[in-house]
Amino acid sequence: MKETQAVPVIGGRDRSVWIAAIVLYGIGDTVTTFWGLSTGGIAEAGPIAKPLVDMYGPYALIGIKAVVLPSFYVIWRVLRTPGRIAVPFALAFVGAVVTGWNLFVVASVL
Repeated sequence: MKETQAVPVIGGRDRSVWIAAIVLYGIGDTVTTFWGLSTGGIAEAGPIAKPLVDMYGPYALIGIKAVVLPSFYVIWRVLRTPGRIAVPFALAFVGAVVTGWNLFVVASVL
């Protein structure tokens, strides 16, 4: 018997959207935040990240990403609707916005 997916891959783009989420949110935001913090005069502004960075230093960002990305992946796996593509898309969108903002802020102090 041939096994089929309960929820088909949306237009074959699920993998691409997850890659964008990892690159933009996981890597882009983290690298640009580290860069900004290293220049001096720039501080983390995120409501969850700020107290953790203040308490544990910039490496707290890696811990945050290590919790957020797998959590969103589990949510994506549990959802059985075509709309589940919104989960990695949301991460990719937020990652693009904050990476762009971080670059703008860093450029303004250089």
